[in-house]
Amino acid sequence: MSNNQMFKGKLYLILLFLPLLFIESCVETEIEKINREFKDFVTEYEQKVIPIAEKYNQAAYNAAISGDEAEYQSATEFKILLSKIHSNKENFKKLKRIKDSKLITDSLIARELDKLYYLYLPNQIDENNLVEIITLENEVKQKFNTFRPKIEDKEITVNEIEEVLRSSSDINKLEAYWRASKQGGRIVSFDLIELVKKRNAAAEELGFNTYHEMILITNGQDPDEIENIFDELDMLTRGPYMQLKEEIDQHLAAMYSIPEEELMPWHYQNRFYQTAPRIYNVDYDQFYKKADMVGLVKKYFSGIGLDISDVLDSSDLFDKPGKRQLAFTTDINRKGKVRILGNFENTQISMTTLLYESGFAAYLKYIGNDLPFALHEPPHFAANDAIASLFSSFSANPGWLKKVVGVPETSTDKIKEASSKQLRLEKYVFSRWAQVMYRFEQELYNDPDQDLNALWWNLVENYQMISKIKDRDEPDWATKTHLITMPCGYHNYMLGELIASQIHAYINQTILDDDGGCDTKCVDNPEIGKYMINKLFKPGATYSLNEWVKNATGEKLSPDFYTNQYIKIN
Repeated sequence: MSNNQMFKGKLYLILLFLPLLFIESCVETEIEKINREFKDFVTEYEQKVIPIAEKYNQAAYNAAISGDEAEYQSATEFKILLSKIHSNKENFKKLKRIKDSKLITDSLIARELDKLYYLYLPNQIDENNLVEIITLENEVKQKFNTFRPKIEDKEITVNEIEEVLRSSSDINKLEAYWRASKQGGRIVSFDLIELVKKRNAAAEELGFNTYHEMILITNGQDPDEIENIFDELDMLTRGPYMQLKEEIDQHLAAMYSIPEEELMPWHYQNRFYQTAPRIYNVDYDQFYKKADMVGLVKKYFSGIGLDISDVLDSSDLFDKPGKRQLAFTTDINRKGKVRILGNFENTQISMTTLLYESGFAAYLKYIGNDLPFALHEPPHFAANDAIASLFSSFSANPGWLKKVVGVPETSTDKIKEASSKQLRLEKYVFSRWAQVMYRFEQELYNDPDQDLNALWWNLVENYQMISKIKDRDEPDWATKTHLITMPCGYHNYMLGELIASQIHAYINQTILDDDGGCDTKCVDNPEIGKYMINKLFKPGATYSLNEWVKNATGEKLSPDFYTNQYIKIN
């Protein structure tokens, strides 16, 4: 081949591939352009949102503490401002175009894009409707949070009601206090139904069938998958629960000296029967009567390398007039300003809640500070609930009582078997209650005009197997605050239980090298905190919920661990 022919051949190849090189160069330029555009979007977004979000969180926290109308109004105004930012149609179009381009290839940036996209999506409705929803939502919250039921014209608190239901043997008093606990239903039910309809209208405007469906999808959940999980749990727990329920009923009937068929909702030692009656004769309250509750929790978390003393010292932990009755934990600024609100007393139930909220607080405190604002949170509510649930179970754990509370071994040895049975009973009772809440919310949003009072009690009878009160037609369902404050999210508490069992199994097998359970070995063990910070907390929302579970435990999310821990027990 002559030099001239070789030159022509090379020239031909160059001319052949030159357009491809040009196209590739253009694609790279487009990738760079899209990434730069998203980076600029995030910068502008954070400048607007971060200061308003902090003001909203602080106002909402202050309102929950004081019950002050001005604080509730302030929280409403800041939430409207946030919603208006997220309702911007042009910005949403920009996010959608960037997302649809599929040119964001960095996994962290892509995750941030997804989070922002699903923050904007539910807000793409008429702005006036959005303001109406937020305003009504906060009005209902204020009514519910500041309402106090009355017995003989005397105001009583939730803690007082729960104490009577848990400890009194006076049947008339039990009934009176249980009925008082439902007085708030009439106060909020009408507005709550109106709120449900407005939420549904907003969801339909965006192409969803119901608000319930929209919330699940925009929070990264498949409604059919959630339905299947709850159907499977119903099947797994129904038979064993029926046997346990018979044991419960026999115990309670004997205790109250009435036939089993006369047992009513007020006999089950809780307003909603979401916690198990104490049928194994263990008085856990005796261990906490003189305890420094907050001091014990500080000591425990510090011992496992999760110091939250600063959070507890800055939180509002005890009852006061006008204060919200349900405990919660909030991250005010996603920079370490984590706060707990509670009404804690010297009881085992209060320690359960304090441990739960402290676990939640530890999670929020130790999220990586290098993460962008949109990812500086847990991947999903079920994730932080899993951590919180893991810690809350220690309040009745004999090993924990011995090492942390200082209960003598002679006392803890006596309650080991009963405590194991009680914990299992708690899990069954809660799983059946979670069925009621999940099914009710699903149906509430499917048809808010149906007879909701009857629906509620039909579900209670089916899943909890408690008899309906004859001729009662009251909005008892509306006394569950989560319908107002955490719409369409209660099922995540049950998912949190599943994840908690999976994490529990991983800690036992990998960190403690002990399948016997996280007992005394989970005290004064910094390796626990090290694992949690690095694998569970620090990543924030870098991963989806399923990816987070897989990354932290080595296995995908599965109900098998929960089944093995609580159901497959002879």
